[in-house]
Amino acid sequence: MIIDLKERKKQNDMKNFIFISPNFPMTYWKFCAELKKNGMRVLGIGDSPYENLLQELRDSLDEYYKVSSLENYDEVFKAVAFFTFKYGKIDWLESNNEYWLMRDAQLRTEFNITTGPKIQDMRKIKFKSAMKEYYAKAGLPTARWHIVEGLEDALDFAHTVGYPVVVKPDNGVGANNTYKLSSDEDLAFFMDHKGDEVYIMEEYVRGYVQTFDAIVDSKGQPLFESGNITPESIMDIVNDNRDSTYYLVKDVPENIRSAGLRTVKAFGVKSRFIHLEFFVLSEDQAGLGKKGDVLGLEVNMRPAGGYTPDMYNYSQETDVYKIWADMVCFDKNTKPTGAHHYCAFYGRRDGTRYKLDDYEIMMKYAGHIVMNGRIPDALSGAMANQMYVGRFDTEEEMNAFYHDLAEHF
Repeated sequence: MIIDLKERKKQNDMKNFIFISPNFPMTYWKFCAELKKNGMRVLGIGDSPYENLLQELRDSLDEYYKVSSLENYDEVFKAVAFFTFKYGKIDWLESNNEYWLMRDAQLRTEFNITTGPKIQDMRKIKFKSAMKEYYAKAGLPTARWHIVEGLEDALDFAHTVGYPVVVKPDNGVGANNTYKLSSDEDLAFFMDHKGDEVYIMEEYVRGYVQTFDAIVDSKGQPLFESGNITPESIMDIVNDNRDSTYYLVKDVPENIRSAGLRTVKAFGVKSRFIHLEFFVLSEDQAGLGKKGDVLGLEVNMRPAGGYTPDMYNYSQETDVYKIWADMVCFDKNTKPTGAHHYCAFYGRRDGTRYKLDDYEIMMKYAGHIVMNGRIPDALSGAMANQMYVGRFDTEEEMNAFYHDLAEHF
C-alpha cells in the first residue's frame, strides 16, 4: 500500500503536456520522446488510428485520444477536456505546426493554459499586416504594403511602388496562394479570381531570405541558435514547380542574429521554438535600403518546416528535440552543440530526367549524405518529391553538391 501511495503521488505530481498531431511531421515523435524522458506526462491528440502511429511515437505517449478529424474543434475540445478530467490541469499544449497554431491558442485560452500564446496574442503572430508594426518596434524596415480591397486602390498601390508586386493571404500558411503580379492585366485577373480571402499586397523585394531560428527560454534568451538561407523564393518554387533548395549556415551572421534578437524582444517571445524570416537585399533598392541591408519578412512561432529540425542536429552535432524539451521542463539547455557544418537540402521533382540517378548520387556523396527519401505529398509543393540532405564543411563542397543534383537533360 505504501508503494501504491508513493506511485500515486508521483503520478499526481507529473506535469501534463498535450501534443496536437504528434504524428506529423513524422519526426515529431522525437519531441514527445524527450518530454517523456524529462518526466512529463505526454498526451497525444490526432486523427490517425493508434495502430498506424510509429512504434517510437506510441512508446513516447502516455495516452492517445483519436478524433475523427483535427479540423473538428468540438472533438478536439472534448479530447482536451477528457485529459483535464483524468489527469488534472494541462500545463502545456503545443503542435509545433503552423497549420494548428490558431487552434492551439484557442484551446490554451479556453483551458487557461498559460505556457503559450492565447487567442488575443495571435494577431501579431498570424497576420502579416500586423507583423509589420512589431518589426518596426524592432527597428527593422519592411516592404511597403497594402491590404487589397478593390481594383482601383490596388492599382494605385502597384503604380506607386512599381511592378512586380507580391500578393498573399494576410493570414496564410507557407507560400500557399502567393503570387507575383507583373502588370495591370495580372492584377485585374487576380482581383477577378481571388474570392473573399483577405490579401496583403507588397512591393517586390530583390533579395534572398535568411532566417534566425532559435529555442528561447522564459526570459526570451536563446538556448540554441541556427539559421538557413533560401536562394530562391518559396513562392517561385511552388508556383513554377521548381526543384527545392535551402541550406543551414555554419554560423548565424551577426547582422541576422542582431535582427533576430531585436525581433524576439519586440514580439515578446518566450518559451518557444521560433523561425524568423528576413530579406537580405541583393542590390540597392530605392525606398528599402542598400545591398546587404536586412528587412523584416515574417515571424513563425514554431520550428522551421519539413525535416529542418533534424538538419539542425546534423549541422551542429546536437539534439534540438532534447534542447526544446529541456526548455519546456527545466527552462534551460543541458545539451551542448558540437562542430558546425553547412547542411544542404535538395528536393527533386518527379518527371524530370536528371543526369545523376539516385544510386550515382548516393555513391558520389556517400560520406556527406545524412538523409534521403521520399517527401510526403502534403509537403511536396514547397519541398518537391525526392530529398537529399548533405553535410559539408565548405561552401565550395556544398555548391558542387547542388550542381550535381540539379543537372538534367
